[in-house]
Amino acid sequence: MLDQSVPEGFHPLNLKASGFITTNGPLYAFHEKGALRLGFRVEHRHCNPTGVCHGGMLATLADMVLGFGVAVGAGIDRFMPTVNLNCDYVAPAPEGCWLEGTADVVRTTRNLAFANILITADGAPCLRGNGILKIPAENPPGFSLKRLFAHL
Repeated sequence: MLDQSVPEGFHPLNLKASGFITTNGPLYAFHEKGALRLGFRVEHRHCNPTGVCHGGMLATLADMVLGFGVAVGAGIDRFMPTVNLNCDYVAPAPEGCWLEGTADVVRTTRNLAFANILITADGAPCLRGNGILKIPAENPPGFSLKRLFAHL
């Protein structure tokens, strides 16, 4: 039996409007001291034929960590589209492991945010990356990160 537990302090990320993450998640968030960690337990449906998390699913988590991690870490209440995402697959993430990612904001300008990403599988690095986000002048109608993370 695979460990289906979620680490203490993580809560489901409520992304009702996002069909993609709703289908491929759920994602869990842990928010403290201006930092955000996102994670999920690797299920069979996330795996490639060798029984490890598919690179596309790891890249999806990296993209979510980039966007939300930078928004929280830099205090930018905006939906920031990804301009560039680079991922290096360091080690496999087997079925049943807990994946957890963080973003470290390197720099923000008026229009762009730059960050490094680290994703671990049961505490061991499995993906490192970096990315660039576009900081828009305003949010899409109805979008608010503060509301999204209000329950954390």
